[in-house]
Amino acid sequence: MAEFDVDLFVIGGGSGGVRAARIAAGYGAKVMVAEEYRMGGTCVIRGCVPKKLFVIGSHVHDEIEDAVGFGWSIGQVSFDWTTLVANKDKEIARLEGAYTSNVEKSGARIVKTRAVLEDAHTIRLATGEKVTAKYILIATGGAPNHGPIVPGIEHVISSNEAFHLKELPKRIVIQGGGYIALEFAGIFAGFGSDVTVIYRGDNILRGFDEDVRKHVRAEMEKRGITIITGRTVAKVDKHGRDFTTHLSDGSSIASDQVMFAIGRHPNVGGLGLETAGVAINAANGGIQVDGWSKTSVDNIYAVGDVTHRTNLTPVAIREGHAFADTVFGKRPVQVDHATIPTAVFSQPEVGTVGLTEEEARAQFSHVDIYKTDFRPIKATMSGRDTRVLMKLVVDGVSDRVLGCHIVGDGAAEITQAVAIAVKMKATKADFDATIALHPTASEELVTMRTPSARHVRQAAE
Repeated sequence: MAEFDVDLFVIGGGSGGVRAARIAAGYGAKVMVAEEYRMGGTCVIRGCVPKKLFVIGSHVHDEIEDAVGFGWSIGQVSFDWTTLVANKDKEIARLEGAYTSNVEKSGARIVKTRAVLEDAHTIRLATGEKVTAKYILIATGGAPNHGPIVPGIEHVISSNEAFHLKELPKRIVIQGGGYIALEFAGIFAGFGSDVTVIYRGDNILRGFDEDVRKHVRAEMEKRGITIITGRTVAKVDKHGRDFTTHLSDGSSIASDQVMFAIGRHPNVGGLGLETAGVAINAANGGIQVDGWSKTSVDNIYAVGDVTHRTNLTPVAIREGHAFADTVFGKRPVQVDHATIPTAVFSQPEVGTVGLTEEEARAQFSHVDIYKTDFRPIKATMSGRDTRVLMKLVVDGVSDRVLGCHIVGDGAAEITQAVAIAVKMKATKADFDATIALHPTASEELVTMRTPSARHVRQAAE
């Protein structure tokens, strides 16, 4: 009789857990995956995918307006929120089916139930069944965090509920200044809502390059989105179907919906981590792991947002794959968390990879900045008041490109390609030697010859 029921038990059917399960099963491991909600996790069910579909839909209004400058005369148009939501739901159901099918085809077994650790090798299912496993992988992801509880918090929705609203709000207040808040601000504004963003900091997109933060804010405000910084929501009152949001400075805003998007926390509660001896990282609240994604218990691993390292779907996938390669493929792989490209599907879109100017100046003695801010060719005909920002951060000693930051249409698509060059440690001379692809916005990345700024860090006396 086998010592354990399965070789690997995965808790969580999201991107990281699914990838790990499929690769491990491909190596011949007996694998079981427990998912209590829907296969696909945050990204597929209530994150990146439905959000991107909403973003694409919200762009159509701009396209219709811009078409006039190109000779198109478009008649009366209308938008139906319920059709959008219904079609989105169909696509998400299709993707969920694909995730389920791919796991099952790999030979792994899925159980649609909650799983809790009883000890380092035993998992208790909500059905009452107990399963023993040689290895356990925790990939339960994260969940929206409403932050400090304020009076009226029960009236507030998160990004989860935003995907299933019965109707499009005419007015919405969104608290938060990160990528989720800004993406939904652009979505609702694009569909015609009056949007107000409230953020406690001095400017939106904390952690991003300062030029990116300023540019995105200016462009969003041009689109009619109100951005209020240096304040927080103190209370939310409900009056029939309307809400009054009271701010920390004593002012108030009326709306049809109030949404909080002020961060996400790792899903670590109720998993039996303490019972099994799995330690939590005191600094970030996620499961503590080493470079191999191993927890404080030798046979228990964790990947993805539950570790609160880098909360991005492709990172979770890479971590899950590396775990399976290491443990079941006997091919030790550590994930390199440096130079990860990322995008914000705000309007305008942001794509970034590598260091910000501030980070580079803190780490390198000589930093050269190449920056351009220009009107895209489409706007010359459409008449839209919008500008694109492109910025390269370069090590002034080695000439290596340390970071690239883009704001404008197609920023994410451009950044994915540029990320390869940055990862390969390309130099500014390499960029300069690349012939421009004309006429594109991205050609600016290889035609910027003169630094807009040069920084030399003074040596400590």
